Amino acid sequence: MRRDELLDAAEDLLCDQGSAALTLSAVADRAGVSKGGLLYHFGSKEALIKGMVERLIDEFDQLMAAQPDDTYTERYIAATLAAVRSGRLRRWAVVTGASGNLFLLAPLREAMARWHREGLDVEPDPLASQVVRLACEGLWDVASHDPELNTESDLRALEARLRALLKPPPAP
Repeated sequence: MRRDELLDAAEDLLCDQGSAALTLSAVADRAGVSKGGLLYHFGSKEALIKGMVERLIDEFDQLMAAQPDDTYTERYIAATLAAVRSGRLRRWAVVTGASGNLFLLAPLREAMARWHREGLDVEPDPLASQVVRLACEGLWDVASHDPELNTESDLRALEARLRALLKPPPAP
């Protein structure tokens, strides 16, 4: 539990003050622990960023696994919208903005590649599936900057349209 509280504090700090404010002392202060308590869980700023990246990947993988849809892309739509609805999406921008270190972002890049390639070979229309997955990324990014997009009616309409793109065209 303490580990998640520290990660939450780091994310909140980044959201409120930007990446320049991300120091171990500032995170410890925000979490209400000593710097030594923070160092027990995360030995460096890089380890803290790595922890945020790993949690981000794990949480989206869990969202994907929780979706009951038939195809991977349908689960991807549902997981993306679940993240947008829950407010979890801010982590993407926060973590990406926190690190100019490509080594620390490598696991996120690998996860993104996996999420965008997995199951394409069994999708009814692999190209449409790729387009929908990329549209979900755009939705996620825009929703993190424009809270007005997050209205339930907007999200339902976007979901319906994304799902419609996956339907095969009628036979001539």
